[in-house]
Amino acid sequence: MTNESTSRTLTMAQAISEAIGMEMERDSRVFYMGEDVGKYGGIFSATTGLLDKFGPERIMETPISETGFLGTAVGAAAEGLRPIAEIMFVDFFGVCFDQIYNHLAKNTYMSGGALKFPAVITTGIGGGYNDAAQHSQCLYSIFAHVPGLKVVVPSNAYDAKGLMIEAIRDDNPVIFMYHKGIMGLSWMSYFEGSTNAVPEESYTIPFGKANVIRQGTDLTIVTLSQMVQKSLLAADKLAELGISAEVVDLRTLVPLDKATVLKSVAKTGRLLVADEDYLSFGLSGEISSIVAENLDTLQMKAPVLRLAVPDVPIPFSRPLEQFAIPQVDSIVDSARQLMNAKAFK
Repeated sequence: MTNESTSRTLTMAQAISEAIGMEMERDSRVFYMGEDVGKYGGIFSATTGLLDKFGPERIMETPISETGFLGTAVGAAAEGLRPIAEIMFVDFFGVCFDQIYNHLAKNTYMSGGALKFPAVITTGIGGGYNDAAQHSQCLYSIFAHVPGLKVVVPSNAYDAKGLMIEAIRDDNPVIFMYHKGIMGLSWMSYFEGSTNAVPEESYTIPFGKANVIRQGTDLTIVTLSQMVQKSLLAADKLAELGISAEVVDLRTLVPLDKATVLKSVAKTGRLLVADEDYLSFGLSGEISSIVAENLDTLQMKAPVLRLAVPDVPIPFSRPLEQFAIPQVDSIVDSARQLMNAKAFK
């Protein structure tokens, strides 16, 4: 099924809420809990309308205690329920990370497969709206580093619905991360490309299947989340300069679709990794390593180039924040730099 099968358009927030509601109707074991997820509908509108439909026993308001309700999710999943727990901002994960990386991530392995933990943790990521250093990070590489967790980071409404349904049905713990700047919220600016056609019926998108969202021949841009929308706009500008950019949307970090990345780079011979997470020890380094480990099968025309957030806290100042977080023009500049690089030897 493709997103061309219907003319109905949803924002990413609407698509996520619809996916959760459909799975709650299908499976009585599914429930959602977190701060302000009921009447308010979630601060980023991921649960809008669900309280009226399912009531407070399944759309559960929690105290401001991530450790408490993440622990509840662990126990509920171990007992056969399928909880979805929302950490409002990913930046808050520190107070409950023991529940995530020592329990959800490891207890299936440590029980020899006797226990399953079909829990989904949803969380808002990303900056660009002046919310400063404690509310603007992405941090998905931290979760991807921990064995036992699947990490999902959609870039648009169509993918968000299919990936959310897949996440809820998965018997393993899934971290589902949505960028605030592409949710389609009325109270903050967002990239229109994230709002697209979404079928009314249920569908899934398998994990570990990247999407070549734009074909190109001169260089590959590997990215995810809001950076997909920025990269597509950058590709339009590059086309005006006679540069054909291929854009690969990873969709999921774990599992990671290495094959699609390598196939694209084999075609173009150049790779730019565009990432809103920090530069060091993250996604951009992982993708670069995958290419480096396969140089014997690739005809690279230039060294890999990484564009990411420098290793500093996200600034509150708008000019500084815009400078720190990669923008459309910085993707264009990096791509031009890559095109002008000396031949790889």
